[in-house]
Amino acid sequence: KSDSDTYTCDIGDAQSRAKLVVQETPVLFKKELQNEEAKEGKQVKLTCELSKPDTPVKWMKGGTVLYASEKYEFKQRGTVAELIIRDVKSVDS
Repeated sequence: KSDSDTYTCDIGDAQSRAKLVVQETPVLFKKELQNEEAKEGKQVKLTCELSKPDTPVKWMKGGTVLYASEKYEFKQRGTVAELIIRDVKSVDS
């Protein structure tokens, strides 16, 4: 996308210009989240894989956005995004 711009070929007395528009490939899930079960007090990790590396991910529980804390940890390496939930309780279901 950052290559989108106007390009010029200059031969001194004349110029030719062209505009390049790069259409971004949509980000898709290569591997979606899977249902998990965990015992109370344990830790659980939810993982998904995206088609494009380092795509920003927003984690939510129901309709509420989650933020990094002692309870929630987010990791992202390349195309893999992980949510780690510590000390799970029944209210985390």
